[in-house]
Amino acid sequence: MEEFKALWAENTGEKVEATVRTFNKEDLPDGEVLVEVHYSSVNYKDGLAGTNPKSGVIRNYPMILGIDLSGVVVESLDPTFQAGDKVIVTGYGLGVSHFGGFSQYARVPAAWVVPLPEGLSLREAMIFGTAGYTAAESVDALEKQGIQPQMGNVLVTGASGGVGGMAIAMLKRLGYTVEAVSRKKADCTDYLKKGLGAEAVLHPDEVALEKKRPLAQQRWAAIVDPVGGPMLPDLLAQLHYGGCMALSGNAGGIAFEATVLPFILRGVKLVGIDSVSHPYAERIKLWGRMASDLKPENLDLLVEQEITLEDLPVAFEKIMEGKMHGRTLVKVKQGI
Repeated sequence: MEEFKALWAENTGEKVEATVRTFNKEDLPDGEVLVEVHYSSVNYKDGLAGTNPKSGVIRNYPMILGIDLSGVVVESLDPTFQAGDKVIVTGYGLGVSHFGGFSQYARVPAAWVVPLPEGLSLREAMIFGTAGYTAAESVDALEKQGIQPQMGNVLVTGASGGVGGMAIAMLKRLGYTVEAVSRKKADCTDYLKKGLGAEAVLHPDEVALEKKRPLAQQRWAAIVDPVGGPMLPDLLAQLHYGGCMALSGNAGGIAFEATVLPFILRGVKLVGIDSVSHPYAERIKLWGRMASDLKPENLDLLVEQEITLEDLPVAFEKIMEGKMHGRTLVKVKQGI
């Protein structure tokens, strides 16, 4: 391997300029494992990093973007991994402070590398990607808080996005009844109901409270929320007694105003989901579940499009404009 291609993002002041350029292996950062990347995916975080230099995702440009990857080990200084091993890397500093997955080759610390579990292909692993991992972590968190299918319906916000869609499909696979919330209800109802298995599709206006109050009618046993923002108090007010919300995103904003009443009068729990620094042992377990009981039977239905490195700047604009549903798979290695 003499030269390879990668997506190079530079801060031009008002915007991010992202172009595919040629690199040498010596250009890659330190790490024990060199991976030939086969697939990556486009996540909301990638869209921010690829369009808005002031988003806070990346502190120091330029950067090879891409917060996840799957591929095959080429070289390893760590005996845990051998050349030819199929692996996954998500989270940590990948594509944020360390050159990422939108590259034909990536060198990463061995501590970040997860062996591809039996039951998943490299392509399927990146249909999941960081979004799918975040959804799996959210579902797992609800289970750890005692939420079971017979306890009532589960609400999933941001349902047309990657995390939301994956959460619906996973919950459906486990036997939960799911209600989906999407601003694109008119366009995505068939996809969410017939494709992913949601029982009902709601517009955000249908879950917002007309009169703001800390406690309202109890509608859902649990909520998976990858959106965040000012809708949170209304959602918390409508959780069942002992209900739980798994919160993983801030596309709706980072601030919200609420009271302590849902927590102290209904025993509601708010669980934060962090897919970046999630412990390695938990990563191994979750990827194993994503290859088994959390793997949707209709996984391919979650793929809206499959693109190349050259297509990424357009994909960034699309996800930031809210025009993307499901997952955008990036085929990095051609001819597979």
